[in-house]
Amino acid sequence: MKIAIVCYPTFGGSGVVATELGLELAKRGHEIHFITYSQPVRLALLNPNVHYHEVHVPEYPLFHYQPYELALSSKLVDMVKLYKIDVLHVHYAIPHAYAGYMAKQMLADEGIHIPMVTTLHGTDITLVGNHPFYKPAVSFSINKSDVVTSVSQSLKDDTYRLFDIKNDIEVIPNFIELNKEKLKENIPCHRSLMASENEKIITHISNFRKVKRIEDIVKIFYEIQKEVPSKLMMVGEGPEKENAEYLCEKLGIQNKVIFFGNSNEIDKILCFSDLFLLPSETESFGLAALEAMACGVPVISSNSGGLPEVNKDGFSGYLSDVGDVAKMSRDAISLLQDDKKLTQFKLNALETAKLFDIQNILPLYEQIYFKAINSK
Repeated sequence: MKIAIVCYPTFGGSGVVATELGLELAKRGHEIHFITYSQPVRLALLNPNVHYHEVHVPEYPLFHYQPYELALSSKLVDMVKLYKIDVLHVHYAIPHAYAGYMAKQMLADEGIHIPMVTTLHGTDITLVGNHPFYKPAVSFSINKSDVVTSVSQSLKDDTYRLFDIKNDIEVIPNFIELNKEKLKENIPCHRSLMASENEKIITHISNFRKVKRIEDIVKIFYEIQKEVPSKLMMVGEGPEKENAEYLCEKLGIQNKVIFFGNSNEIDKILCFSDLFLLPSETESFGLAALEAMACGVPVISSNSGGLPEVNKDGFSGYLSDVGDVAKMSRDAISLLQDDKKLTQFKLNALETAKLFDIQNILPLYEQIYFKAINSK
């Protein structure tokens, strides 16, 4: 199949998932065309089946905001005609499904009928899409898609609750490439550079937005380090990072916390981690938790959104109510103080992650593409 993938080319979960999906489909012989405004962060163009087409938005002083949707829909039309694309797979309802629908209509005028699969990732529904300004456009885009998927049952339920959706939504969870997340013994693990032998390493990876409850992470770690010699690794960039740095200083733990910024070496950081913290206000899926579990790292998380579908309470980690810093701290300390239990939870985390291996999830997407093509 010739598949066009439209996504955000950033460090965020939806962009990473879309990129990894495309690369794996290419390995299976499909011709993949990424269409976006810059090269996705995890995209290596080393496969002859992988193509990247940049969307240029001309700058006109006339426009206060440059019309990306118009540029994207025009580019989609050109690429579908040039490469004879079989199916569009757009990740994120706004603006991608909207632009995809415009492209479909322009192509239909020329007698070309192209099916569109829309994958909902989370904030396109719960945050952006639920804004009154965008709500009609999101509902319209989803209802005009040939097939709609969501990354968790929780997100599917939210979509039906928040919008007037006529379409069926199929749940296809996010995935991890277990072969690539080379397990600890295969990665040169420079743990000694980060912490001494008797210290445990706790990690958090995110875009440092308010929804991630970054201050809770610092507060949980503050309690942990009182009981267990430990270091905290904070990976990512975002608006809450400065507040977190200030709070570390205020609590006198700045020497025990390392802020990395954005990193392409997530698996190397996870390989020497003992515990992963994700106390988010909401997570449509919790890809960061899954990436940690794939490296054998247990997770202390909130029980919001799709997290209970990934992190199994009392098995791969522990779940708590949002904001319950005291319980999360107790759970973390009890796990870190018991080496036998910690070792078992690390094995359990990896075992749970295997359920989400890309080899299990990819065929579900292939079935969806065939379904969309046959519905033309």
